[in-house]
Formats: sequence, C-alpha cells, structure tokens
Amino acid sequence: MKIRKAFLWIILLSGLVKNVYAQQNKAQNPVVFADVPDMSMIRVNDTYYMSSTTMHMNPGLPIMRSKDLINWELLTYVYQTLEDNNDRLNLNNGKNDYGRGSWASSFRYHNGIYYVSTFSGTTGKTYIFSTKNIEKGPWKKVILNDSYHDHSIFFDDDGKVYMVWGAGKLQIIELESDLSDVKKQTQKVLIENASAPAGNNIMLQSEGSQLFKVKGKYYLFNITWPKGGMRTVIIHKADHILGPWEGKVALHDLGVAQGGIIDTPDGRWFSYLFRDSGGVGRIPYLVPVQWENGWPILGENGKVPDNLDLPASKGLIPGMVQSDDFNRKKTDSDLPLMWQWSHNPDNSLWSVKERKGYLRLKTARTDSTFLQAKNTLTQRTFGPECTGTTVLEVSKMKDGDFAGLSLLQKNYGLVGVKIEKGSKKIVMIEAVKDNSVEIESVSLSQDRVYLKAECNFKDKADTGRFFYSLDGKKWMSIGSTIKLPYTIPHFMGYRFGLFNYATKNVGGFVDFDYFYIGDTITM
Repeated sequence: MKIRKAFLWIILLSGLVKNVYAQQNKAQNPVVFADVPDMSMIRVNDTYYMSSTTMHMNPGLPIMRSKDLINWELLTYVYQTLEDNNDRLNLNNGKNDYGRGSWASSFRYHNGIYYVSTFSGTTGKTYIFSTKNIEKGPWKKVILNDSYHDHSIFFDDDGKVYMVWGAGKLQIIELESDLSDVKKQTQKVLIENASAPAGNNIMLQSEGSQLFKVKGKYYLFNITWPKGGMRTVIIHKADHILGPWEGKVALHDLGVAQGGIIDTPDGRWFSYLFRDSGGVGRIPYLVPVQWENGWPILGENGKVPDNLDLPASKGLIPGMVQSDDFNRKKTDSDLPLMWQWSHNPDNSLWSVKERKGYLRLKTARTDSTFLQAKNTLTQRTFGPECTGTTVLEVSKMKDGDFAGLSLLQKNYGLVGVKIEKGSKKIVMIEAVKDNSVEIESVSLSQDRVYLKAECNFKDKADTGRFFYSLDGKKWMSIGSTIKLPYTIPHFMGYRFGLFNYATKNVGGFVDFDYFYIGDTITM
C-alpha cells in the first residue's frame, strides 16, 4: 500500500514538474516589459516586423524584428531626425517637445515595398516613409501637410489606397497610388461615433485606428475608454470599406488595448495590444484570437492570458537594451541602436572616437534646467527591476557644469558631479513640483566616480534610487528613494540617460567609460 502511494506521489510530482516546465517554456504576458507603445505589426513570410512610438527621441520610428512574436530585436530607425529647423525639436530658445514629436505609426508591406507612416502634432504634418530594403534603406520620405491623428494606411485589393484616422468621429480619405499625396474631394466620415459600442459615458473617444482585411471582410480596431472604466478594444466590421460598419466591444480586461491582429505561418491569430504600466511605460501584450461568425474573438473567455502558446522570451538583452563599453572597431557604428537622444542632438558635441573606449559629451551653450539640456543619451528602463551603472571622468569640467546619470521623465531624478567655485561634489537631485531640488551632496576629491540608478517597477512600485562609488566596489546610497510616475506631459516610460550641461561656462567636457545595465536590485 505504501509503495502504491509513493508511486502515485511520484506520478503527481512528475506531472507538476512537467506542468511547471511547460509554463516556463511558454511565452508570458507582458511579452515585453518595457515601453513599446502604439505597435503596428506586419508579417513577411516567416518574419514579423513591428514599429512603435518614441516621440521626442532620435533617431526615431524604430523598426523591430522577430521570428516568433516574442523575442524582438531592434533592426533600424526610419529617420535620424524628423525635422531639423524647429526650436521645439532642437530644445532651442527654452522650447521642447516632450510628449510630442512623432506619434502612432502605421506599418504596411505592399508589392515588395515596406511603408511606415507617422504624424506629428509639433509640425502639423504626416510623414510616409518607404523602402525596398528594410534593413539598409534608404527610406523615401513623403510629407503630407496635415496631421492625420492615429491614422491607418490601407492597400485595398482593387488597387486603391486609403487612410483612416480620427478620434470618436473616424474619417477616411483616398491617397494617390504612390502615396505621394491625398486625392482631392475624397474625404468622408467613415464612422460617426466609433465609441458607441462602449456606451455614452466616454472619457477617451475611439482612436488608434488599425484597419485589416481578412477573407473579404474589413476589420477596424480602435481603443476607447469609458469613464470609470478601463481602456477597451472596439472592433468594427464591414463588407465594404465605406460601410455600413457594425461595432462591438472586443476586449475589456486589465486595460489592455490599442493595436491590431497578426497571423502566423501555421494559421494561428493573435492580437497585439499594450497596457499602461506606470513608470516603466506602456508595455506590449499578446492575446490569442479565434474566429466565430466572422468576428475575431480576443482572449481566453474574454480575459488576457498569463501564458501563450509561443516560445518563451529570452529577455530584452541584447534585443532592445544593451550595455556599452564605448569601444568601437572601424566597422562598428558610433552608437548601437539601443541608444536614442532626447530631442535632436548636436552631433558636433559628442564622440566615441576622440578618446578610445569612452563617450565624450561636450558643452557649447548654457542651460538653466536639465530638461532643456542638449545631448542627453538615453536607453529604456525595463521591468520588473533594472539598474544602470556608469563611470564618469570629470577633470575637464568647468565651473557650473553638471554631468551624470538620470532617470528621465517629467519627475526626473539625477545623480552626478557638479562643479561650484572650483570644487567638485556628487549630488542627487529630484524634480519636485517642476523644480529641481538638491536632496543630498557629497564632496568629491577625485576625477573618476561610479554612478548607479536603480528602478523597481514590480507590481507598479515605481520607485528609483541612486548610488555612487569611489572605487566601483563599495557603493553608497545618495539622496532619497523617488517615485517614478508616468506623466502625460512626457508620455513615455522612464529612461536611463547620460548627460552633461553647462550653466555658466561653455567648452568643458566629460568622458563616460561605460554604461552597464542589469535586472537586479542592490540589497
């Protein structure tokens, strides 16, 4: 009897182990625990491509690639700068473009050509980029002199090209076949009130349009947000692109919404969406899709599943974030794709070649605040926990200079070195009610200092801490734990940033020896 019970326990435990192993080898939601909002996705043969929003960061309009919908790598950027002669984009004359720049993109592949389009509230224009070679370019650029909000470009089977856009009242317009311009007198109201399936008490009107055609039917995806509710997926269906359209709520769970659908080579369907997740940003989810009576049914019993029948994630490193020792071979690019500048950079004021193995940031103007400083070099933070560590050499700083490591958002935090009246000090600064407040400072007598920033996004804790070290071994906390709230003015998850700016004298510079990232928190 005892042997039989033991045998049954072995079978039970074996089953549990197999179940745990199966769960560990499946993809989990969120599929990317980092800020990748407003995704638009295509599949070409067995390869998936995705575009996303990075707003005021440059280079911009990132293109990511995956073979399994889970493990993504940065492939390229569509543009280096959106436009060059704009004070807001350039951080000139006290102006900035936080939370704006370029917004949600539309990604298409048609007749061997890749198309990615975006719009800008800064310039009031829409930009359509195209290329035959998605890895190497070049990208042809077409500019439409209107800003078509959250638009979706659509190539119909009859050769016509359309654009759907708007919020609440959705509109449609026809484009020239080469997408060089809009056709005159083709603009129409497509759906008068696209939010209606979610009721009358709406906080955010339907937007984020993405249009698809499956087996002869048209499907239009939107997000809406009822008051007192959560972000909600709305789908409209029609037999003809101009309607009539029938709409319904497609997903109302966890606030996961805004995106579209994608199929796999073996015939499965998924919906790609994102979720607001506090300070780390807006993070991607996938939900399985089944088809019933001509409608895509999202989720499992109307819920977003924790696990997916897809390969497990291998993590963000080195696919979307990456450590950098700043050593460059002749064949290397100056900066890996993981780096983006806050706003348009001044390329004459940085280098990874003037001193081998170092990033040099130079000053050529004075700025009164960190958020107006040029040439802050950034990477995404990520969840559930992450760290960024750098080494700063400060012997060539001038009086009034401030350089170091940031957690960049509207409510930013900084740790770095300040020069005041010829003396050096390590300082920790926090943005409090739009003011930069020095929380703690420590006198510094050497020219090389180690800096670290840590983020905890686990269960939306959204906290950050800063540390310094004089030898890279013994770390000291500096300042206080800060909150990392997601704010609409910046509309982006927190970013690690390397910065250097002058407040009194220009011409100084600092050298960063490396930037290392990790996913553990110092105890």
